[in-house]
Amino acid sequence: MRAHLIIGNFQLSNFPTFISETEISMGKNMVSVILQEIAVLLELKGENSFKSRAYFNGARTVELMGDGELRLLVEEDKLKNVPGIGAALNEKIKELVLTGKLQYYEELKASIPPGLIDMLSVPGLGPRKIKTLHDTLGITTLGELEYACKENRLLCLKGFGAKTQENIIKGIEYHRRFQGQHYYAEAKEIADALLTSISGFPDIGEVSLAGSLRRCKEIVKDIDLVASTAVPGDLTRYFAELPQVLQVIALGETKVSVQLREGINADLRVVRTETFPYALHHFTGSKEHNTALRHRAKGMGMKINEYGVFQGEKLVVCRTEADIFEALGLAYVPPELRENYGEIEAAEKGTLPHLIEEKDIKGIFHVHTGYSDGNNSLEEMVLACREAGYSYVGISDHSQSAFYAGGLKEADLEKQLTEIGELQQKYPDIAIFSGVESDIRADGSLDYPDQILERLDFVIASVHSGMRISGEKMTARLIRALSHPMVTMLGHPTGRLLLGREEYPLELEKILQTALENNVIVELNASPARLDLDWRHLKRAREMGLLISINPDAHSIAEIKDTNLGVAVARKGWLEKENVFNTRSRDAVKEYFNSP
Repeated sequence: MRAHLIIGNFQLSNFPTFISETEISMGKNMVSVILQEIAVLLELKGENSFKSRAYFNGARTVELMGDGELRLLVEEDKLKNVPGIGAALNEKIKELVLTGKLQYYEELKASIPPGLIDMLSVPGLGPRKIKTLHDTLGITTLGELEYACKENRLLCLKGFGAKTQENIIKGIEYHRRFQGQHYYAEAKEIADALLTSISGFPDIGEVSLAGSLRRCKEIVKDIDLVASTAVPGDLTRYFAELPQVLQVIALGETKVSVQLREGINADLRVVRTETFPYALHHFTGSKEHNTALRHRAKGMGMKINEYGVFQGEKLVVCRTEADIFEALGLAYVPPELRENYGEIEAAEKGTLPHLIEEKDIKGIFHVHTGYSDGNNSLEEMVLACREAGYSYVGISDHSQSAFYAGGLKEADLEKQLTEIGELQQKYPDIAIFSGVESDIRADGSLDYPDQILERLDFVIASVHSGMRISGEKMTARLIRALSHPMVTMLGHPTGRLLLGREEYPLELEKILQTALENNVIVELNASPARLDLDWRHLKRAREMGLLISINPDAHSIAEIKDTNLGVAVARKGWLEKENVFNTRSRDAVKEYFNSP
């Protein structure tokens, strides 16, 4: 199982429960994860914050290295020359890479009650608060914490209160509700590697993702795969013996269930070539979608299941999924839409959307740089977008209220504007739009005076603090911000963090209507931890005629590719190319920003 933690200002989106030695494969990603874990463990012990910060920074440095670069640096004894890697870190990373384990890490884990680590998965509980609970009340497990809350024992603690106690109870409930669930992006990466491995089977026919992952659900419980072959038993055994498999849960001639080393389960169903389309269709659709199709088939005197489409006892031969829909009098429904959310009715009427594709994206907005909390310089981010084939990029570092994220003072913003101008001269083939992610203050006002904001090409307005207010107050706050004439986009509109924090309370319909009336673009934040707006809300936004921008919220070069994750969610939300702002050409975007 993986936990998804927010520690201080860090979001450890791929943070695993603390791993055992047998699970360690010492590539750069695992080294980065272990360094992050050490940083958190040090905070739990109450160590000096500079010490834990050094491990967090070291983790980021390692994560940004190229594949194979870390081992080469270690073997050539050049890691110590990398900025941010001190002598102590150098020795520990060398031990990890060369031996596959780290004694310091094992001893640190052993020194902390495991229940304290479990508490890190509760939204709103960071290492410092957990240490306080342990030191003052002797709490060592989630169960003890929940009981202490019910007895109001936290009310006497400094830094806690009735509201904090209430939020901890809700956080424990939330944690329990989402145990064993995984980000789409995380699961997709693992599943793609599995597909590659299965493709190496000598007698493989067709193979595909299925289930919620193929439907691009933002959170998935497991990985479903469907494959065809003439030797099913050989394929299931081949799959069970893959190096990614930690343990086999069930093994049969046509189905195998395993737990993978990354902590997620995977099911492979094996069928004959002629039944592959039926099985793929059946194991892709949601329960509701499949039930609706069965009712439709029954009304037509037909039957549909994983083995075929039948007219009476006769098989209706379908060589593709498209043939299956055609047999039922429907246009082909893309996998992302198979949720019984109106797609069957639209397929019958011929009104399904022509879904957006990755190639439609011409540029990106919501990009952070080293001016605030980004990992790369402004020029590096521009060059990365240029290399990715984008014709424009919108820079939007944090505003001054976000001091915890290095928010830009007015002088910093002035300096950045100057650099953007210089880089635009240097790289004329990519448009560099100047912007800011302005905090929406508690009263709905923005973070800079108008004379500053009007010098920028665009303004993203976002809520980053003060989220624990009533829905009425949050709605009024956002409505005021959206009514400001300088606001171009609304950033991560509902504030949710998948597996970490629910949407803050608000009347979303009013917010979307206000955005529409004020020509404000609504962001689809493509960060794997956000995917905000939710796909269901995206469908509603499309119906209203709102303009959406698919933004990566990139804090590093590596995160620019999250834009493609946003496209997958946009497709699930029924969006077409015309619904998305950043499918427009460079000139069209300039014209939009320059229009009154």
